[in-house]
Amino acid sequence: MTTQPQDKLLTRIGGLLRQAESTDNEHEAEAFLAAAQRLATRSSIDLAVARAHIAGRERPPVPIQKIIPIGTAGKKGLRTYVQLFVAIAAANDVRCDVTRTSTQVYAYGFDGDIATCEALYTSLLVQMVRASDHYIKSGAYKSATVEKVVVETRWGRRVRRRTQAPVAAVTARLNFQLAFAERVGRRLAGVKADVEAEAVREEQDSAGAGTAVALRDKDLALTDFYTRTSEARGTWRGPQQSTGYSSGARRAGDRAGRAARIGSSPELPAARARLQAGES
Repeated sequence: MTTQPQDKLLTRIGGLLRQAESTDNEHEAEAFLAAAQRLATRSSIDLAVARAHIAGRERPPVPIQKIIPIGTAGKKGLRTYVQLFVAIAAANDVRCDVTRTSTQVYAYGFDGDIATCEALYTSLLVQMVRASDHYIKSGAYKSATVEKVVVETRWGRRVRRRTQAPVAAVTARLNFQLAFAERVGRRLAGVKADVEAEAVREEQDSAGAGTAVALRDKDLALTDFYTRTSEARGTWRGPQQSTGYSSGARRAGDRAGRAARIGSSPELPAARARLQAGES
């Protein structure tokens, strides 16, 4: 795939994303997100095969590193924003390092894959924040409780006991957004795995083996680039360690993640038709 078709693909995805942000129809949400990820994965596979074909004849494209801004230091929720980007990246062959302040992500991957991640993140972040705002404003979180550990002094000794306390709005929001990001990541990863397996099966049926080899070579190239380039001293562990647990907010966030959408109904049939025709 040349740069021009790739740009056209990203432009089309961008148009679907903008429409998604303005629609409240959740009935076709699963199909919208799956269609967008299928387009992205098909495009990525085609590019991987193309890179394999030009190897040895000309200099093939190589992975790059790009800094993705997340937010300003001290802003609440940056860790859940990072969680969302990392989940999207994992489903699109992009590796990430995260700064200690969670204000930016270092993305490692091929430029088209990183561009896809940025487009998906921009739209899904809008949906995540909007859905969490609606959840908090509804007051539904107020009936839930969160487990806390209280340290007391009894007879000269410090005693730890567990107690239930009302869920603070900030805790509910963080739990909601975390569950949203996790659900979206699982959905995207599932679509990616299905599309790659389908592409390999189709080629095996025609006695070919280029797709599987190209995907393996792509992964090896990315792993090598990341190992040589990354200066990270540890592994980002996500926001779980700093967030109190609220099962109610998690369930609400998971439901919103299931309903996260891309596109609008007039666009979906065209995208599905292209996929069925094997185009990217």
